[in-house]
Amino acid sequence: MRILGIDPGLNRTGFGVIDAAAGEARLVTAGVIRVPKSELAQRLAVIYRRLQEIIAETTPDMAACEKVFVNVNPNSTLLLGQARGAALASAACAGLRVAEFTPTEIKQAVTGSGRAQKSQIRAMMVMVFSLPETPQADAADALACALCAAQAARMVEAAGAAKTSIGAARSTSCGGARAARRAWTQKITGMEERKP
Repeated sequence: MRILGIDPGLNRTGFGVIDAAAGEARLVTAGVIRVPKSELAQRLAVIYRRLQEIIAETTPDMAACEKVFVNVNPNSTLLLGQARGAALASAACAGLRVAEFTPTEIKQAVTGSGRAQKSQIRAMMVMVFSLPETPQADAADALACALCAAQAARMVEAAGAAKTSIGAARSTSCGGARAARRAWTQKITGMEERKP
């Protein structure tokens, strides 16, 4: 599965594309969309268009995006939400399913601690993807988001396999019980027929 991770921002939007299979992840590409200073609508258009280009170049199967968190400054939260909206719309318009994760979920998935610092996430991305140098923070966050989505997909897959196994076991069990009842019914019926 190829996953596009997105760390939205009005000045810098991080992106990271990974291939995830059999519990392993491989880096495809990562970077930062640097949004030039201009009117808000133009900045959102840059995020939208550039993500469309990245999606066309890398052909991911799904996208993952960090959920917006409430900042101390309401205006900053609103602007971040608008950047996130442009990113989500870009992915959705490209036909991608989008998974959303809170910052705590992402940190927990990639470092084992929901309170990890940015430096810890960057260090973990270097280790997981064997990077020659530490990635820019926004790119690292996007990679972490993609990695979190890969882990979530594996868990859903494992849960589905477990349900299938349980369902098969129940079916076999029910089938066995029915067969046993049928055998006893036939035996009893046969005994009654043989009575004088």
